[in-house]
Amino acid sequence: MATILISACLAGTACRYDGKSLPHPGVQWLMARHRTVLVCPEQLAGLPTPRPRHELLDGRVVSEHGDDRTEAFLAGAREALRIAREHGCRLAVLKARSPSCGRGRIYDGTFSGKLVDGDGVTARLLLDSGIEVKTDEEL
Repeated sequence: MATILISACLAGTACRYDGKSLPHPGVQWLMARHRTVLVCPEQLAGLPTPRPRHELLDGRVVSEHGDDRTEAFLAGAREALRIAREHGCRLAVLKARSPSCGRGRIYDGTFSGKLVDGDGVTARLLLDSGIEVKTDEEL
């Protein structure tokens, strides 16, 4: 049985941008029945918790203060991929709409709550590497 990569915030780790967690019952169910490994790409990149909100804008990850944090987010994505490969993960369950973990629909970079088609940087790297990505909204 392959290990499932999971966004740590969905498992109850207080690592979201606002310093909170977002425990998800479906993730709890998966964790009780499968081998799992938890990651927070932002923390893997050395970003603090709590931290400013970030969104993707024109292919760059920017903070609500206008700081370009693309390189940090890419570093966290690469580390999440390394961990996924180390554990033989073929599936990842990640936080929807996140600039790291979102798949299919993400915030548009205006910090207005508007969604656009797209993937977060970690989700995109995992997908490009052959790892299936689902979001918490699909559980």
